[in-house]
Amino acid sequence: MHQHERKKEIMAGGGAPAKADEPQPHPPKEQLPNVSYCITSPPPWPEAILLGFQHYLVMLGTTVIIPTSLVPQMGGGNEEKAKVIQTLLFVAGLNTLLQTLFGSRLPAVIGGSYTFVPTTISIILAGRFSDTTDPIERFKRIMRAIQGSLIVASTLQIVLGFSGLWRNVTRFLSPLSIVPLVSLVGFGLYEFGFPGVAKCVEIGLPQLILIVFISQYMPHVIKSGRHLFDRFAVVFSVVVVWIYAHLLTVGGAYNGKAPKTQVSCRTDRAGLIDAAPWIRVPYPFQWGAPSFDAGEAFAMMMASFVALVESTGAFFAVSRYASATPMPPSILSRGIGWLGVAILNSGLFGTVNGSSVSVENAGLLALTRVGSRRVVQISAGFMIFFSILGKFGAVFASIPAPIIAALYCIFFAYVGAGGLSFLQFCNLNSFRTKLILGFSVFMGLSVPQYFNEYTATNGYGPVHTSSRWFNDIVNVPFSSEPFVAGCLAYFLDNTLHPKDSATRKDRGKHWWDKFRSFKFDSRSEEFYSLPFNLNKYFPSV
Repeated sequence: MHQHERKKEIMAGGGAPAKADEPQPHPPKEQLPNVSYCITSPPPWPEAILLGFQHYLVMLGTTVIIPTSLVPQMGGGNEEKAKVIQTLLFVAGLNTLLQTLFGSRLPAVIGGSYTFVPTTISIILAGRFSDTTDPIERFKRIMRAIQGSLIVASTLQIVLGFSGLWRNVTRFLSPLSIVPLVSLVGFGLYEFGFPGVAKCVEIGLPQLILIVFISQYMPHVIKSGRHLFDRFAVVFSVVVVWIYAHLLTVGGAYNGKAPKTQVSCRTDRAGLIDAAPWIRVPYPFQWGAPSFDAGEAFAMMMASFVALVESTGAFFAVSRYASATPMPPSILSRGIGWLGVAILNSGLFGTVNGSSVSVENAGLLALTRVGSRRVVQISAGFMIFFSILGKFGAVFASIPAPIIAALYCIFFAYVGAGGLSFLQFCNLNSFRTKLILGFSVFMGLSVPQYFNEYTATNGYGPVHTSSRWFNDIVNVPFSSEPFVAGCLAYFLDNTLHPKDSATRKDRGKHWWDKFRSFKFDSRSEEFYSLPFNLNKYFPSV
């Protein structure tokens, strides 16, 4: 035996045993391992329903925060606010169903988006509404103007998506150029993390500590074998902290405090539960016929283009955490087309806000390790159900904002890390990779920092001409971290001699060759093909 081994060693050139001791790099994986339920495998029903409810809870944050800040500026009271939140929920449920059934078929929740807020605010401040004295009438006029601009803006994504133009753009993406885009889709939202927690530290901080403790440490402390704590950490921690926040409110901890503190901390402050109707079905044009303004429509188009770039990044994060293979460009394009339909729905129903892929729900996929499509479809059911039964929906909608912000801290972090994980396909020892990666991420953080800081101190953006829609067209894209980083990385990656084969390998492009077209890899069919035999009529390229 011993002699036999010696012989082998001599044949291998003597260096074999020393080689075996060298540490091996982690092998790159096209599909994320260790995911409990991937995109096509639904968990058992009771679990799926509870997981769907968790997705609903998480997307509520953005859904409530945006109307809460915009509706009062428009002149609406609590009743209007409750109606808008319900409409936003209803449309989000509808759009999520459309996206998971016919769009990219990824478990992505389509919810409200912060990208549209600056443009919306500039419509609210438009001079032509200042002459209306009755606040409710003013609210309706502004709402109709926002609807008009959203309806026009949605054509951009519908055309780019369904014509296949976006497919031709995303064909040139590589694992390298997607890293800055996806990672900043997560990390770029840093201003919604701890600053939101700090608005009410005594509620936000316990929530942040609890969610990390329950999801990461508890499974090791209590080895039940069932994935109870890591999978339902959100429900457990939110319930505990919500009760604690309610005890603080009832115990009078906030009586006589500054109004700002009361709004952030109290559990009874929202005024939503009283104002919400028991049953109400949102319907298109519920505020009257939309009004159209060319300048505002162009500004909204720019915002919707920025949202499209951000959603492209979020789609990649979702496909990674759902343990699916990278999306073929044609599927991504189809998803973007349906995202345009989502914005059209937002405009028809009047939700004050466009739609894009919810980043926090992509992070929740990572936290629960359940990337199942059915779970997200169930959550869409919850959204529609609670938007029609107003009073019950309003109960959950009155969760204090710092609790939501604490959840954001962990979800946005997961999405950012999901973006960084695409580096496993790139050569990090190439100086070309270092330049593209470092420069685009740095500028992606630095440029919006200037734009946001300037806007915060002066009340208007660096581009300040007399036509407000033009200002928006320039200021909005440059205040979006993923947009700046993604565009820069895309440009550099495709212009810095990308053709020679060594560079192609550095970019990780060869990993994506089999996903260039829908037909090259059989797994694309499994994850992304349309339901009800629709692939016969709408073949994917």
